Amino acid sequence: MSTKQLDTKYSQSPGNIVSDMDGEKVMLSVANGKYYNLGELGGEIWELMKEPITIQELVTKLQSQYNVDQTDCQSHVTDFLGQLLEQGLVSIHS
Repeated sequence: MSTKQLDTKYSQSPGNIVSDMDGEKVMLSVANGKYYNLGELGGEIWELMKEPITIQELVTKLQSQYNVDQTDCQSHVTDFLGQLLEQGLVSIHS
């Protein structure tokens, strides 16, 4: 992954309703009417994206909370953000 990709800032797109269900975040996209189960870790990433944040910053914050390898963490965060982007749930800031 390039440094440019790691430095791209992502944030929550407006128009999503998120609820906490037994420690996992569940989201309703008002725009497309779909429900998403973000899970525990996905919910944590979602919360961190209230303000624009880079993948590198997300990985650093998650590593401070969880015992996870940097490469694995970066891969999971990148995949998760890719899925959110596909669904129009996050915004990119250049």
